[in-house]
Amino acid sequence: MGEDQSRKRLGRGLAALIGDIDMPLSGEESKISVTLTSEKQMPIKLVIRNPHNPRRNFPDAEIDDLAQSIRKHGIVQPIVVRPSLVKAEHYELIAGERRWRAAQKADLLQIPVIIRDVDDRTALELAIIENIQRTDLNPVEEASGYQQLIDEYEYTQADLGQIIGKSRSHVANTLRLLKLPVDVQQLLNRGALSAGHARCLITSDNPLVLAERIIKDGLSVRQAETLSNRTLFKIAKKKTPYKKDTNTKVLEKIISDKLGMQVDIKPKPKGGDICIHYKTLDQLDDICQRLQN
Repeated sequence: MGEDQSRKRLGRGLAALIGDIDMPLSGEESKISVTLTSEKQMPIKLVIRNPHNPRRNFPDAEIDDLAQSIRKHGIVQPIVVRPSLVKAEHYELIAGERRWRAAQKADLLQIPVIIRDVDDRTALELAIIENIQRTDLNPVEEASGYQQLIDEYEYTQADLGQIIGKSRSHVANTLRLLKLPVDVQQLLNRGALSAGHARCLITSDNPLVLAERIIKDGLSVRQAETLSNRTLFKIAKKKTPYKKDTNTKVLEKIISDKLGMQVDIKPKPKGGDICIHYKTLDQLDDICQRLQN
């Protein structure tokens, strides 16, 4: 079986593992090398967090609300774990860290789990897919998860798009967010900026200033694009000033000496501009009389 074919099959199986998390696999999906066990209750103290979970932000208010719901209704969907490779007789989270945190806050001693016997790569893929399907990841966390799969397991953007059910362009645009400064990424993490706004800032020389302007003025993505393009145009003009040739400078001096005023000549591809600088109204009146004569 070729590597591309294996990854296609893996992608379908991962979707099934997350989409129907407590249902057995069948048919082609069952050929994936993932050992499944039935749901069981497990002491919560035996479950440890996954240091590679792409989701990093767990707002206290969100966990408090979920803990209150768990106290009343229990955990509706089991947490997905795998045997820990670093701590004997313990299990590492694959999916459901938010529920696990809330269960601890709700003082549960036992939690429902489903154990998956998977390797590091598959565990990371499962965590990313589960979070994306639940829209739990902010754009920076999503990008970091993609980058980790690329760096550690040599995935291409096309591979990732196939596995997570997104287009390659979505993966590429998400990864570009990692080029932004940390301060701007933090605004994304807090939800102050959307991914669409952030993408407008990637080519900016000062993305934080533009980001703060977008937030302050409540600009739409289209308005942010216009602002960014206008800023880039100004910077480009400032960085590439026109250099006058010798003949232009000589001509400026001749006219300046004749008028007794500073003259600037700015040639363009077609035509150009002549700017005469006057300091007093008398000088302006002198220019007008010369033009009339």
